[in-house]
Amino acid sequence: MTQQEPSRIQAYEDRLGWRNKGKRLLWSAFWLFLFRPSPTPLHSWRRLLLRCFGATLGRGVHVYPSCRIWAPWNLVMADHACLGRWVDCYNVAPVHIGHRAIVSQYAYLCTASHDIGDPALPLLAEDIRIGRQAWICADVFVGPGVTIGDDTVVGARSSVFSDLPAKQVCMGTPAHPVRPRAMAPGDATTGERPA
Repeated sequence: MTQQEPSRIQAYEDRLGWRNKGKRLLWSAFWLFLFRPSPTPLHSWRRLLLRCFGATLGRGVHVYPSCRIWAPWNLVMADHACLGRWVDCYNVAPVHIGHRAIVSQYAYLCTASHDIGDPALPLLAEDIRIGRQAWICADVFVGPGVTIGDDTVVGARSSVFSDLPAKQVCMGTPAHPVRPRAMAPGDATTGERPA
């Protein structure tokens, strides 16, 4: 009978610490009892709750009640940005959402993964940045370390693993530019179109 090599696999390594876990536990209770059951039109109430937990939010931000936010203190949203219904924002690292950017229903913003080259599978986390007036369509996956340019549209069910340039329509898995985004003239600060 031959002896087996000792296992090189170690226990999963969690580097976030107890303070982070405590804050997330408290936030989970607030999400469950005060955020999630709030009526859809009460965006100001949800903004207040998120700010109480350290989120940096501009004016007129819309976050829908079914949206899951892992760590509000790692969420930065500029004026009039939106996290739609059933968005999953796994923001172990910061997520920055630009002015008037929209993240549509069922999108998954994932700032963390694991180092598969290390048997301990340590957590790796990198920021996600979504530019001004970008639109992340339904059911899009955005991976760690990704920057999506201003005015870019990412088509439904796409997967984004690397940066996407500004003013493009991008689709696919992995997402890539398929054509420039043609926009009607208007005021990019207000979103209003000329009469």
